[in-house]
Amino acid sequence: MQDIFLNTVQDFNEYQGMETLHPLVSVVHVENTEHIKECVMHYGVYAIYLKENKGCRLSYGRTPYDFDEMTVTSFAPGQVVKVEPNPDVPFAKFTALAFHPDLLNRTALGRNISRYEFFSYTSTEALHLSAQEVEVFRGVLALIEQELHRAIDKHTRELIVSNVELLLNYCLRFYDRQFITREEINHSVVKQFLHLLDEYLDTQAEQDGLPTVAYFADKCCLSTGYFGTLVKTETGRTAKDLINDRILSKSKELLQSEMLSVTQVSSLLGFEYPQHFIRFFKSLTGKTPAQWRVA
Repeated sequence: MQDIFLNTVQDFNEYQGMETLHPLVSVVHVENTEHIKECVMHYGVYAIYLKENKGCRLSYGRTPYDFDEMTVTSFAPGQVVKVEPNPDVPFAKFTALAFHPDLLNRTALGRNISRYEFFSYTSTEALHLSAQEVEVFRGVLALIEQELHRAIDKHTRELIVSNVELLLNYCLRFYDRQFITREEINHSVVKQFLHLLDEYLDTQAEQDGLPTVAYFADKCCLSTGYFGTLVKTETGRTAKDLINDRILSKSKELLQSEMLSVTQVSSLLGFEYPQHFIRFFKSLTGKTPAQWRVA
């Protein structure tokens, strides 16, 4: 299996067979006539693809991307993505934006790039666009592309970065819409999360330690970022808050048994040290476990 290293925009363009108009950013339109080959792509640039057919299967980590026609997938530097041919649609068709992290140096977007968590979404998390959203997406890419075909001047970088930021902000809006329109799916994920959480506290916490958001995201086959946003959208509260609520509820249940000491309750819940449990309990109730017990 071939390894493809996309460390620069030049690398990205050469792989797609496109001319490089700017060393730090590129917009490409690809409609391959050659069959897609299995490979592993190592990203050193940011890349956002508007997939226009089911030309290949993508996987990041151990689970596949969920995408169809007119969906957006996003990758960030450091990510490794496996590409496999789709026998039913052997040719890829997509539009893509690629930009190097250096493009964002000393810009507000560079300082705030972490807010675009969809770059870390890993599985079953592609952005599915409506026809109107596709037009918006293409329209912003067209603005970037226009700048790339102009002679570079003192305004070029500022205008390109502004439009990249505009595109990312639209992606945030479209993801918010997707979280809302997938209400039934989201509800089932939250239901599964809470069931797994209760099960964990009952059977695993003492051995494996305190439950984490990352653990349940993985169990639901979602990245931590996507899972956290989904839970917050569906419940109005963070996944961490819900975990803490369940730990507190379970601790009160255990403390009602006079057979268990505070130290034993702490251990059953997965706390490494009893003082950590006491601090946690007091921060949420205003009382220590011992004080709550006699209240």
